Amino acid sequence: MDMFNKLTTLFQQALETREPSVNLLESFVDHWKGITNYYIETTDETTPAKQTDIPWRLKQMLDILVYEEEHQESEETGPCMEYLLQHKLLETLCTLGKAQYPPGMSQQVLAFFSKFLAQIQQPVLHIINVYRPVQKLIRLCALPGSQTEKEEAQFLFVVCSRLKQDPYVLNYILEIKRDEPIKKKSSTSADGAHQQSHEAPSTANMPHSPPHGSAAPDTLRSGESGAYATPQQPPHLASPSRAPPASNDLIHALIHLTKSQKSRVVLKAHEGLLALVTLPKEETAECLAESTALCQLLVGRLCELYSMVPSSLDPADIHSFPHTHWRAQFSQGCSEKTMTFSGSEHLASFLGWLDYCDNLAKEAQKVLAVKLAKAIHQQWLLAVVQPQLLQMSEAGILVSTALLSCIIRQISAPTLMEELVFFLLGRQMQGEVRMDTDTHTLRCQLIEHCDHISDEISISTLRLFEELLQKPHEHIVFNLALRNLEHRGYIAPTPGGAEDRHAPDTEPLEETEELEEDPFFTDMYPEGEFNSAEQLLSLPQRQVEQRPSGQTQVADIVNSFLCLVPQEAKTSHHVQGAGYDTYVHDAHELYKECTAFSLEWGWPDSPKPPEPLPVGSDFYEGHLLKVLFDRIARILEQPYELNLQVTSLLSRLAVFPHPHLHEYLLDPYINLAPGSRSLFSVLIRVIGDLMQRIQHIPNFTEKLVHVRKQLMALEPETVMDHMTLLKGVIVLEEFCKELAAIAFVKLPPEEH
Repeated sequence: MDMFNKLTTLFQQALETREPSVNLLESFVDHWKGITNYYIETTDETTPAKQTDIPWRLKQMLDILVYEEEHQESEETGPCMEYLLQHKLLETLCTLGKAQYPPGMSQQVLAFFSKFLAQIQQPVLHIINVYRPVQKLIRLCALPGSQTEKEEAQFLFVVCSRLKQDPYVLNYILEIKRDEPIKKKSSTSADGAHQQSHEAPSTANMPHSPPHGSAAPDTLRSGESGAYATPQQPPHLASPSRAPPASNDLIHALIHLTKSQKSRVVLKAHEGLLALVTLPKEETAECLAESTALCQLLVGRLCELYSMVPSSLDPADIHSFPHTHWRAQFSQGCSEKTMTFSGSEHLASFLGWLDYCDNLAKEAQKVLAVKLAKAIHQQWLLAVVQPQLLQMSEAGILVSTALLSCIIRQISAPTLMEELVFFLLGRQMQGEVRMDTDTHTLRCQLIEHCDHISDEISISTLRLFEELLQKPHEHIVFNLALRNLEHRGYIAPTPGGAEDRHAPDTEPLEETEELEEDPFFTDMYPEGEFNSAEQLLSLPQRQVEQRPSGQTQVADIVNSFLCLVPQEAKTSHHVQGAGYDTYVHDAHELYKECTAFSLEWGWPDSPKPPEPLPVGSDFYEGHLLKVLFDRIARILEQPYELNLQVTSLLSRLAVFPHPHLHEYLLDPYINLAPGSRSLFSVLIRVIGDLMQRIQHIPNFTEKLVHVRKQLMALEPETVMDHMTLLKGVIVLEEFCKELAAIAFVKLPPEEH
C-alpha cells in the first residue's frame, strides 16, 4: 500500500510540473467544439438547452479562463483567452442566444456573459470582440414577453458594475457616436479596427490586455489583432448636440426591467442604474447627462407612478404615510407593513421611486445630479404637479397638497431640494409688496390656501409649509419671512435717526392707559376686577426697569409670554404634567436642529440698523406672516386642529436663530412703527377679546379644565356650549408657553 501511495504522489507531482497551458487550451477548444458539434449532429430541435451538455461545457470553459488568469505569471493574455477573442466565441454565442436554439439558449448565454464579465479580473470591455457582442446582447434584453428577465437583469447589472473598471468605454457600450472632427482625426480607431477583426492572425502575435486599472493603448501597434482593437484613445465623450441613442440600449433596458413583476429583477435593475450614475470622472457624468435619455427616462417613470396614485386617497392617510426608502420595498414583509389602506401600494411605489431618484441625485456627479433635478422640475413638477395644485376642486387640492407634503419630506438631495424650493417659492429676494399675487403664482396660491374657506385645505397647506421649514435650505426661511424683515421696517423711527428699540421707562404707563381706552379692554370686568390686565403688564414693566439700556433680556421675554394669559384662562396647574417646563426639552431639540441648519448661512449675531421706509409706504410683514397673524387673531373661533397647525408653524419660524426673526416674533418690547404689528401685539389683542368673552360664560374656568382633561383623554368627551372657544383658549395658553420655552433655550448659558 505504501508503494502505491508513493507512486500516486510521484505521478501527481509529475502532472503538476507539466506546462498546464497546452492542456488547458486543448481542453478549452474541445469544450467549444463540443458545443458546435451539437448543432452539427443533433436532429431534435425541441430539447431545451439546459437538458443538453451545453451549460456544462460553458461552465468548464469559464472555469478554464478564470484558472488561466489566476495562474498567469506575466501580464500576457493566456492562450485560452486569446482563442476566445481571436475566434469571436462571444459573437457566436450571442448569435446562438438570439436564435434561441436550442430553446432556452439565450438564458445560458446571458449567464455565461454575466459570469465572464464578473470573474475575469483584467480589463476586457475595451476589446472590440468583447464590447461588440456585449452591445448586441444588450439589445436582446427587455424585449416584450421576455422569459429571461432574471438573467437579463443580472447581465445588465454586471455590465454597469464592470464599467466602473473601464469607464472610458461607456460611450462604446451605449453606442454613442463621437462628433465629426474626432471621427476624421481617428481614422485608425475602432471603426478601422472592425475591418481588421475579420482577419485571423496567428496567436503568437496577440498582444496582452492592459493590466488592471491601466488605460487602453493610444494606438494599435503594428501586427496587433483586430480582436484586441481598442479605441485610439480613451473615448471622447459624445458632443451634447448628439441625439440620444436608440431605445434598445443599456439605459432603456434597465428602466424597462424596473417595471417587472419580479422583485429581484426590479432590485437588480435599480442597482444597475445606481452603478451607472456613480461611475467615476466628470466626463462620464457629462456623457450620461447630455448624450443619453437617462434623466428623461427616470422622470418619465416618476410621472407614470405619480399618475397611478389614486385621487380618492384620504389626505390624512397620505400625511401620515411614513418616509419610504427605495430598498424597503424589496425587503421581506415590507408589503404587510405599508399596505394599510386601499391604494397605499401605488403611493409606496411612487414614493419609493422618488426616493430612488433622490438617492441617484445624491450619489451622481454634480453635472448629472443638476441635469436630473432640472428634468424633474420641468417634466414633473411644472408639467404635472403644478396644475393639480392650482385646480379649483377642493377634493383635488386636498390630495395634491398632501402628496406635495410627502414629496417635500422625501427629498433630501441638495440639487433636487433646490429645484423643489424654487418651484414652490420662486427665486425672488426683494421684499414683498402688499396685494402682489403675480410674482409667483404657485407660492401665492399656497399661502392663500392657508386661509382657505375650507379648514381642511388650510390645515393641509399649513402642514406643507411646516414640512418645508424642516428642510436645510436658506432660501426657504428667507423667501417666506426674512426678505420682509431684512430692513427692520417694523421699528418705529426715532428723532435724529438713532435706533431706540424700546420705549423709555415712562412708556409702559402710557401703554397701560392706552390699553384701558382700547375697546378690547374696556367694560370687560365689573369695577375693581381688572387685576389680570394689571398682572399682565406689571411684571414686564418691573423687568423693563432692570434690564440694560437698549437690549431686551431673554428672561423678560419668557416671563412676558408666561404672564400673557390671565389666571382665569390658565389650566396647566389643574392638570399634572402640563406645565411650561414640558416644552423646554422639545424647544431645545428644535433650536439645535435649526441652529445646525443656519451655521452655514452666515446669519448675523445682532440686528442690522433699521432702514427708513420709502415715503408714503408702510411696513408689510409679508404674505405668509400676514396670513398666520390673521389666523392667530381668530384663534378663539377656529377649529382646534387648525389652531394647532397655525401655532406649530409660527413656533417653527420663531425658533430660527436669526436676530430679526427673534426680535419680530419673540420680543414684546420693540417700539413698533405706526400700522405695524408683531406676534406679541396680535396676542395682546386676542387676550383682550378673551377677557371680554369670559364675562358671558358662567363657570368658565371649570368648563375650561373639563375640556382640557377631555383633550388629554383623562375624561370622556361631552358636548358643551362654547367648545370652540374653550379649545382655542387652551391652544393659546400652550402656544404662549411654547414661545416662552423657545425664548428660554435662546438664553445665554450664564443666564440659565
